[in-house]
Amino acid sequence: MTPVERPSLTADERTQLVGWLDVQRSFVRMKCEGLTEEDAHRKVLPSSPLSTMAGLVAHLRWVEYDWFQTRIAGVPDTGQTPWTEGGHVDAEMFVDDVPIAQLLDEYDEECARSNATVAALELDAVGKAGPPDKAPSVRWVLCHMIEETARHLGHLDIIRELIDGTRGYQQPGDS
Repeated sequence: MTPVERPSLTADERTQLVGWLDVQRSFVRMKCEGLTEEDAHRKVLPSSPLSTMAGLVAHLRWVEYDWFQTRIAGVPDTGQTPWTEGGHVDAEMFVDDVPIAQLLDEYDEECARSNATVAALELDAVGKAGPPDKAPSVRWVLCHMIEETARHLGHLDIIRELIDGTRGYQQPGDS
């Protein structure tokens, strides 16, 4: 396992926010290391059949795109939105036929795009989508994405443990 690079204890606010989000993002790939395709798509929670390792990675890629590109950068949706009229609210999680390696690469690419968007803006800048009085600041979105990513990492932790017993920072094959 590659050591996780946490932000300096005295780093400035931007470095802290982006750094802690990057730490959480790095754990997504770590939680998926060593999974077979079957395990990555295994449905272990009967009440949440879309909550698979692959489905959660796809969801995290989607929320990166939605918050940083659509809401902050104001990029017009050209069909990336999985929610279409009459569509399922979690449509981005229907990825049974998408390899986990592809999903992880797409997630990493989206995270890099998000970081580039953030780097070009002040933390107080507000999003370009929606009514101005309801647009979040870059700072708010960074805090929200730390929370969103960490919350879903908890889900990945539980699902991974149910699949093969791997827990926390433990790597596959560690005892």
